[in-house]
Amino acid sequence: MDYRTAGVDVLAGRAFVERIRSSVESTRRPEVLGGLGGFGGLCRLPAGLRQPLLVAGSDGVGTKLELAQAHGRHHDVGIDLVAMCVNDVITSGAEPLFFLDYIATGKLSPDALAAVVEGIAAGCRQSGCALLGGETAEMPGFYAPGRYDLAGFCVAVVEADQLIDGRRIEAGDRIVAVASSGVHSNGFSLVRRILEEQQQRNPSAAMAPLNGEERPIIEVLLTPTRLYAALVKTLLAAEVPVHGMAHITGGGLPENLPRCLGEGMHGAIDPDSWQRPAVFRWLQEAGQVPETDLWNTFNLGVGFCLVLPPSATDSALALCRQAGHDAWVLGEVRTGVLPPGTALAGLPT
Repeated sequence: MDYRTAGVDVLAGRAFVERIRSSVESTRRPEVLGGLGGFGGLCRLPAGLRQPLLVAGSDGVGTKLELAQAHGRHHDVGIDLVAMCVNDVITSGAEPLFFLDYIATGKLSPDALAAVVEGIAAGCRQSGCALLGGETAEMPGFYAPGRYDLAGFCVAVVEADQLIDGRRIEAGDRIVAVASSGVHSNGFSLVRRILEEQQQRNPSAAMAPLNGEERPIIEVLLTPTRLYAALVKTLLAAEVPVHGMAHITGGGLPENLPRCLGEGMHGAIDPDSWQRPAVFRWLQEAGQVPETDLWNTFNLGVGFCLVLPPSATDSALALCRQAGHDAWVLGEVRTGVLPPGTALAGLPT
């Protein structure tokens, strides 16, 4: 017996590294030293920083991977992986510096995994960070052949005196919502269950009337997570006084918006300030999902939030729209502690 008959092809693994080399190189930043293939990636801190702080984050794509693999959307979940990490670390005002990935699979599928890495590289390019390295592990018997799992790790940097941590948030600050691209990468255990039951009851439910046209629902659900790093960099470069930021990920607005607010304050939102994307209405009706569960599971069209003084709201909205992001005033910050079990004022009950 040898390693290959046990299920691990070392030569195929080496060929895979060579195949993805150009994708990795396309993300290179000036601070990166060396190239692909070392035991560790090397990266300097950007020049000119006085008191740099490193901000690190890690995440995965969750059970969206199940649908993506079943429908061959490997490139898009690579973008999702970067977005789930980068969108977290930028809430501190940090600039993404580099990204690492971990791919575990039952048997190396070069075409599928190369598409994943190409998607990761695309997400890194959009975010301005280097794909510094990663690991691809072949684990036969642990994962089924052709199946894979993903984890991502992002490191960003920010000047200590420019850290955004919510301390400057005051009562009366406006909460600006920035639109999501759809479901992003959260709530897919519920999404998958709804899809399974719909397809059993009505096979034609694979097509849904969304935004005035019939589209395959799977195409809408697998739309990649939107990246907000370039937008945040634009806002900060324009000296917009951002007091706080929140990535609206798992748990929706009720779980994530309060995370950027200080003690003794809460957010009050207007649920009628925007029209939910049609995909959420489809999910609610197809799964008969209660309204409270909808809010606590999905982003409902809000992918990111900015907390700003009222005087900066118009300029922030204009910059968002110039950068191609739909944005609107979602609500405001108020003083006081809400009753237990209430995360935000204004939420439907």
